[in-house]
Amino acid sequence: MTGDSVSKQLEEMKWSTRQRLQYIEIMAFYCGVVTRNDVVRAFGISDAAATKDLALYGRLAPDNLIYRQSLFGYVPSPLFRECVADLSPEAVLPMMAHNLTSMSGPYGEQRIFGIPAESLPIPARLPDKLITAQVLRAVAQRKKLHIHYHSLSDRDSEHARIIEPHSLCHNGLRWHIRAYSEETFDFRDFVLSRIAAAEMLDEGSESSAQYDEDWVETLSLELAPHPGLPEKKRLNLLMDYGATGETITMEVRRALLGYLLQQLSVDTTADHSRNPHAYQLIVANRDEVEPYAEWAFR
Repeated sequence: MTGDSVSKQLEEMKWSTRQRLQYIEIMAFYCGVVTRNDVVRAFGISDAAATKDLALYGRLAPDNLIYRQSLFGYVPSPLFRECVADLSPEAVLPMMAHNLTSMSGPYGEQRIFGIPAESLPIPARLPDKLITAQVLRAVAQRKKLHIHYHSLSDRDSEHARIIEPHSLCHNGLRWHIRAYSEETFDFRDFVLSRIAAAEMLDEGSESSAQYDEDWVETLSLELAPHPGLPEKKRLNLLMDYGATGETITMEVRRALLGYLLQQLSVDTTADHSRNPHAYQLIVANRDEVEPYAEWAFR
């Protein structure tokens, strides 16, 4: 089936059907397998309806999927190419972060709520979709991952290592993968944009998120207005964050504490010496939280 023919069929298709076809394509490419149960669970439809959707996708893109009896599902073929979805990491990763089954609505440029809204043009800072797919397949299938990684702390410009990834994380500016490192024997974050090459291995991961204490455990972060601010601004700041007392309390995974402090531009110096107009918050319970993000307090 030609690209023009597929585009024409998609244009004539109900949006709800296109949405399910996009999900099928994204699951197959980024997770490495899509099953009838996946479609049923994601959209609350019957087994028969999900089977019909998978068959429809097969007619639209006959070279994309191969059925694997051992998985009771479809895997991407070597000839796979995007047909109904935008498979760029920039489009797909926010969907995963927000647990969405669709990346856009059928409204085009029309504002469905009638309210103008803009966001900052932050650079995506992501590897290409083939590398991203290998990383996410390793997470989804709980497999080990061989990567070539550029680390700012390593002397080598590119370093090969084997990791066992378990979760995806966005710190507000860039995407990380949380993984066990077989080289350093600990859990740490790997920036997706620094992965130059990735290959999911056949060997299953021996670790998982439940063994990553800093990921599983949370802590209460207590923030307060910077003492260098005028009293009126301190009161306004507390109101801005919806605080009911003199501090702002946030629950955060221990592994993500440092990123949160960065994103909120918190003055983490011991003597609160930073410009209070640029760093409007300080850590009120420093002694309790500093051990879990020492790099953010340097």
